[in-house]
Amino acid sequence: MTVLQTVAVALSMYSALPMPQFPWTEKNMRYAMAAFPLVGFLCWAAVALWALVGDRAGFGPLLTGAGLALAPVVVTGGIHLDGFCDTTDALASHAPRERKLEILKDSHCGAFAVIATGSYLVFLTAVYGELRPAGAQLQALGLSFVLSRALSGFAVTTFPCAKDSGLAKTFSSMAARRQARTVLLATAVAAAAGMAALGAIWAVLAALAMLGIYHAMARRVFGGITGDLAGWFLQWCELLMPVAVLLTERL
Repeated sequence: MTVLQTVAVALSMYSALPMPQFPWTEKNMRYAMAAFPLVGFLCWAAVALWALVGDRAGFGPLLTGAGLALAPVVVTGGIHLDGFCDTTDALASHAPRERKLEILKDSHCGAFAVIATGSYLVFLTAVYGELRPAGAQLQALGLSFVLSRALSGFAVTTFPCAKDSGLAKTFSSMAARRQARTVLLATAVAAAAGMAALGAIWAVLAALAMLGIYHAMARRVFGGITGDLAGWFLQWCELLMPVAVLLTERL
């Protein structure tokens, strides 16, 4: 029962799928972060479904790319894209650290967030339109959703938090860190190995490089990670990995 509650907590928090609602307790929160990569499998399924529909219906590259770019947003309800928006606004403010942290909590959306998010989705649509993934390429991209979430969860259970409150702090403090970190690291290694075997080694390296950038930026600019910064990292991973797959294919 605790396992099912743990999965439900993770899916209800990080996906838009209807889930049974349970109170957050010490038991069902201990491994909730370790279940986070399961959302990646749901994103994989959504992307694969759209790729199949597009292939059968003869969609052009624009409609195919738009569906592939938006499928994970539909699955997650945009929670990570929201973090991307807030972090973009905070970084663009060039304000002191405390003001940046206040901007992360602000529910309003600034001009820089709108510009960055629009640009992000247009570019990602174009990349997926060029790829029109199938076969091994689709499998590698599917695993990228698992890898990005395993790395994000690993960061939450490992990196220092910028604040004493917020989702990242809640999940980090209530987690059985050593065990959750072990599961997440094993998941990341398995996903990375699968991607490498499918010819997407540069996509794996891009995600690892982004993890290093995330760690350095979060500590230098914000004093640690937050839930919004975790979303920012995940969205960048899920842009850079398809780009790496595309460049590998073309070059």
